[in-house]
Amino acid sequence: MAEMRTERDSMGDVQVPSDAYYGAQTQRAVENFPVSGLRLPPAMIRAMGRVKYACGKANHDLGKLTGSGKNPLSDAQVEAMLAAAREVAAGQWADQFPIDVYQTGSGTSSNMNLNEVISNRAIEIAGGDRFAEDKPIHPNDHVNMGQSTNDTFPTAIHVAVGVEIQEHLLPALRRLHETLAAKAAEWDQIIKIGRTHLMDATPLRLGQEFGGFARQIELSIARAEQARDAVLELPVGGTAVGSGINTHPEFGRRVAENLAAETGVPFVEAVNHFEGNANRDGLVDAHGSLKCVAQTLFNVANNIRWLGSGPRCGFFEVQLPSRQPGSSIMPGKVNPVMCESLMQVAARVVGNDSGMTLAGAAGGNFQLNIMMPVMAHMVLESIQLLADGTQAFVTFCAEGLEANPEACQAAVEQSLSMVTSLNPLIGYEMASKLAKEAFASGKTIRELCREQGVLSEEALQEALDPMSMTEPQG
Repeated sequence: MAEMRTERDSMGDVQVPSDAYYGAQTQRAVENFPVSGLRLPPAMIRAMGRVKYACGKANHDLGKLTGSGKNPLSDAQVEAMLAAAREVAAGQWADQFPIDVYQTGSGTSSNMNLNEVISNRAIEIAGGDRFAEDKPIHPNDHVNMGQSTNDTFPTAIHVAVGVEIQEHLLPALRRLHETLAAKAAEWDQIIKIGRTHLMDATPLRLGQEFGGFARQIELSIARAEQARDAVLELPVGGTAVGSGINTHPEFGRRVAENLAAETGVPFVEAVNHFEGNANRDGLVDAHGSLKCVAQTLFNVANNIRWLGSGPRCGFFEVQLPSRQPGSSIMPGKVNPVMCESLMQVAARVVGNDSGMTLAGAAGGNFQLNIMMPVMAHMVLESIQLLADGTQAFVTFCAEGLEANPEACQAAVEQSLSMVTSLNPLIGYEMASKLAKEAFASGKTIRELCREQGVLSEEALQEALDPMSMTEPQG
């Protein structure tokens, strides 16, 4: 059994693991919420560290930490506190944040977890005894100065979302767009048959088809940017209910400026702190854009999966890289596993969106939303899945796609929709009759037209030129 030490909070004594940097309030939460085994995402913990650093710097610049208040800090102690917050922001001490996601709905337990870890680590950096009962760098009085969980926890969610989209999701989507655009250019002269309603349609070029996919991802990049921009307003400075009690009037603006400078994401102070504290509409909005990105990725991956189907009894118009054996019973079978992986990612994100919508609507009562930890978990999971799933799809599938021109071209002449280009010459009714007769006889449109002398050979060749069908005609 692990050795324990005694810590005290306003409710009394608590036994805490002897080497832990956290204290009594964290331990109470660990004991109260043995629910899922899920912890807040690392990105959220890093963002909370950034917020604590930005808050500490703002308070120091405003003269609050070293001023004439109760237990003022020395400059050295302030530097130790900021250094400890920086360590958390860098991902250090990850094992010191053990609280379950399904905890108090404001995130107070995790906020105090951060405060306790930063307090004790700062005391240690400053050369003090972190186990002493009197904390010279106090978790509430100093680390949490001018703050409430109610404004700093949602601020940290916004920071985490903005940073993760900027640094991970957008680069992944841009890479996928570049890859698909390059394939579109490379395959611009490969003619294939189009499909609508899963039925044969008029010809197009494989490059045009992949150009459409590339444009879908280009639009997804814009939607991811919209998701990032939906969380730029930060609630910090509103404290408990949005009134800003116990904080400096400039505090929120200064913290937002500090965070913008630290992250490169243009965060700003909330326009209205009562809205900023009470509602998580920005997060719901952001995740709605992420859901749209997810359904686009599902669509593109699924289309590529279909185009690669076969190799003999499907379309096989593109060849997907072989990544692993596809069957435990059918030797030689290879499956479109990377497409399937990304489609499952998309399904999870769509599911998370339902949770985000409910948490945003039902969780926001009066001056506080009480579903924030699970919202943080869902939105950051969605971003990570989309970013990592897209990167894997590009690396192991999209970049290695190869065209199969023979398969593309083989179906073109057989398509009954070739008759569409004859409409202006012979009319819809006659063209429709030819299509039905061609299907019944097994002949191509070209063969039937020649037999019946529908057009001269020269006119027929011009009208049934597949390449000309892939562009508008005067």
